[in-house]
Amino acid sequence: MADTIRVLIVDDIPETRDHLTKLLGFEADIEVIGAASSGGEALDLATRLQPDVVLMDINMPDMDGISATERLSSQVPTASVVMMSVQGEADYLRRSMLAGAREFLVKPFSSDELTASIRQVYVRDREKASRIVAAAPVAVPAADVDGEVIAVFSPKGGVGRTTMAVNLAVAAAQELGKKVCLVDASFQFGDVGVLLNLNPKNKSIADLVPELELGEAPSLETFVINHSSGIRVLLAPPSPEMAELITVSGIKRVLEGLRAENDMVIVDCSSYFSDVTLAILDMADVILTMLTLEITSIKNMRLFLEVADQLGYEDDKVRLVLNRADSTLGIRVVDVEQSIGRKVDHTIVSDGRSVVYALNRGIPFFVSNREAQVSQDILRLANAVSGVHHPATTATTATAESAAKLAKGKSSIFAWRS
Repeated sequence: MADTIRVLIVDDIPETRDHLTKLLGFEADIEVIGAASSGGEALDLATRLQPDVVLMDINMPDMDGISATERLSSQVPTASVVMMSVQGEADYLRRSMLAGAREFLVKPFSSDELTASIRQVYVRDREKASRIVAAAPVAVPAADVDGEVIAVFSPKGGVGRTTMAVNLAVAAAQELGKKVCLVDASFQFGDVGVLLNLNPKNKSIADLVPELELGEAPSLETFVINHSSGIRVLLAPPSPEMAELITVSGIKRVLEGLRAENDMVIVDCSSYFSDVTLAILDMADVILTMLTLEITSIKNMRLFLEVADQLGYEDDKVRLVLNRADSTLGIRVVDVEQSIGRKVDHTIVSDGRSVVYALNRGIPFFVSNREAQVSQDILRLANAVSGVHHPATTATTATAESAAKLAKGKSSIFAWRS
């Protein structure tokens, strides 16, 4: 490697610091620039020395590795943390990743594991920084400063919609440098908070919308939660009956406010049609519609595409995303395309091990296993929808042909839209 990776070692045991220093001394592209015995000392040294990578022990006196990592994220954001621990329990992994650690090594580990982790996080974060710098000089006209609304929808549950929405948001924030807000619009049984290990009270859309309905203009920041992955989250109501508080006018005002403050607003929609869900789909610049290689999912997708046509949605607004596309279930992608009458726009591989492992720990798999193919597919999808912005649509923008279809009664459940 052309660059030298500057490493700071943090461990309260002197023998461990010396051992790690000797191990890394054999690597031509890695330089140990300092060693600390506590979290507080690590913060001081990192601020002064500006390391590329910090090897951080999780259990230390004065300040533990998790607390030190959280503070490093704000004080020395260019430093990538590799957490070290003698305990490999899931809770330690989850807390470390949420604090901002890039890798997690369980002691004892080999020299190859150590150096591979250091190089991996260094290269990954350097590439991320270069993409952000490259995108920064692009000037945006004042009339187009509003961000885009990406609706993630499926006419059938159980296809991985929420998991994809969460990881798509994280990928856009971490790899594309976007300011992203994730909205849980499955108002009765939202799961975004579970997937991100968030469950604060009095901080959900149910608390925000009533104030908007009264004509007040509360700060959205009061209700939006900052997550350690870099995204901002507006949670669904904590109980199903509170979903009734969400109105069409309320959700429109919420999305308009979030669009003005973010580059991307990703909305995890419910799997059934309601006036509120349709209002979200109307406002969306792109609708990522998910399906799987199951006959019921394909049937529902065909029906949804018919409805989308009747509602006047343009083809490039509705993007088909085939999840678990490599599953061997007796149905091929070409069979799906023939059945629904259009091409699949994006595919995501099946990786139940990585996805479920991350889900059960409240960590997005894009954070815990970024090199997996499923994470790369999500990143490719984020790149595809980033910067796509269409003129704002409203409930009255259906084409004349669609309006005629509605008038003929072919879609009476949407009569409210006329």
